[in-house]
Amino acid sequence: MTSAQMSIREHVNELRRRLIRTSIIIAVITIVSLSFGIKSFTVYIPLSFPVVPTSDISGRASGTSSIPLTLYYPYPDPFNNLAVQLTVFLSHTLLPSEVKLIQTAPGQAFFSQIHVAFLIGIICSIPVIVREIFAFTFPALSKKTTRSIYRITFPILLLFIIGIVFSYVLVIPFTLSFLYKYGESVGAETFVTISDFISFTLQFWIAFGLAFQLPMIMYGISLAGLLDSKFWMKNFRYAVVIIAIFGALLTPDGSGVTMWFIVFPMTGLYALGILIIRRAERGRERAKIIDNP
Repeated sequence: MTSAQMSIREHVNELRRRLIRTSIIIAVITIVSLSFGIKSFTVYIPLSFPVVPTSDISGRASGTSSIPLTLYYPYPDPFNNLAVQLTVFLSHTLLPSEVKLIQTAPGQAFFSQIHVAFLIGIICSIPVIVREIFAFTFPALSKKTTRSIYRITFPILLLFIIGIVFSYVLVIPFTLSFLYKYGESVGAETFVTISDFISFTLQFWIAFGLAFQLPMIMYGISLAGLLDSKFWMKNFRYAVVIIAIFGALLTPDGSGVTMWFIVFPMTGLYALGILIIRRAERGRERAKIIDNP
């Protein structure tokens, strides 16, 4: 049965089934993240070719050599689960050395780990979420539109990951260090609660992941025939102003310094979107010339 032959009730039932299936997968991954941790062990692979004999610390000659290989495996441990390990890793790599991570209320750390585990569940379920969305919408779309969506699926996921990595490597460490310098200037001890740290980090991850979708949003609007590349070029100045306001609202400090970590990349992504749209327009023009010589 095609999409056009299905009734509204059948569409709703299909949507409900897909939502339930997606929710179950996210819930399973979330529960696993709260129940299992990751351990590692090292195995040594001997080299197959001869090795020149060397002496070890005790002076004994050794004619064999091997390559260490680290392997990882899951193990059940609710108190050192994957969410806890990720939180510890983030605190060690993002927080300045003088800032201490604390818990100020019972259960604060536990609920923070639920948030982290839920985020892990969503990220790991992105392929399933995208598949379910496309499987539900594709029957109502033309083959040309379906091919266009297939082409932009990977760039959307890639840009989302790049946005998260960019915020993790550059923006969050600088912002945290910059903000906590104010505490050092008055000689105050600086602490941050687990919930505030997790919320702060997730806010930047999601914000930058979505902000880096700007070229694909522009391309999708132009693909629908609503706007063309001339519109985006004509309104470039206004777009920069809107991006600056967005950056000021997103960054938590009022100094106006960290907002430029958002303004500069998004301005570059806006220009990239214009180039993508212009290239697509030239491709359509060439296709028209070939079809109508």
